[in-house]
Amino acid sequence: MAIRMTVAAVPASHRQLPYVPPPGATEFVLVRHGASAPFTPGVPFPTKDGHGDPPLAPEGLEQAERVANRLVHERVDAVYVTTLQRTHQTIAPYLQRTGRTADVVADLREVFLGEWEAGFLRGMAAISDPAYLKSVAEGEWGHIPGAETSDALQARCIAALSDLHTRHADHRVVCVVHGGVIAQICRFVTGAPKTYSWGAENASMHTVVVLGDQLQLRRFNDITHLA
Repeated sequence: MAIRMTVAAVPASHRQLPYVPPPGATEFVLVRHGASAPFTPGVPFPTKDGHGDPPLAPEGLEQAERVANRLVHERVDAVYVTTLQRTHQTIAPYLQRTGRTADVVADLREVFLGEWEAGFLRGMAAISDPAYLKSVAEGEWGHIPGAETSDALQARCIAALSDLHTRHADHRVVCVVHGGVIAQICRFVTGAPKTYSWGAENASMHTVVVLGDQLQLRRFNDITHLA
């Protein structure tokens, strides 16, 4: 008796497929806050838990509207901000349009600048203070008197991201954070040296995918919504 063998149908072509996060992963959209108010020598910023806490500048409020214009067309499963008001103000237009709320993650706040908090860092940068120049050249916040080290900042930010991952498997999570935070997360994910300058723009978007102890940088410094 003859035996007939069949072959499963094979597609005639194979298209390239878009990236999809693996099952169980969390896709984090890290949004840097909009431009904050300028620092005037002799007029320190208000502080929150020891950190400088300036509001957004007028251009920062406009950037916040543009962030909202983009996010309203995207999937968002949860929203987080830090303790500092510039992150709250940046996401406020989106929350108003969608009726969503944001939770606070204190450990994603900006680096603690010690004696140079409340805006004094900007003044020291303007006069090219030696400690500022050394901090920039070596990528080390700890050269500033009393400041948090870069490694300490990175450790608390990665721990906070990992904690959020345990709560948000298969979710897309927006976190409105700070330039120093984004830089340290990207440094950890890519293994770049401290001296690598990331330079995230105000109101820029970045995507990091987390699955257990595996982290991938999928997008960096996206500002197309600001054009």
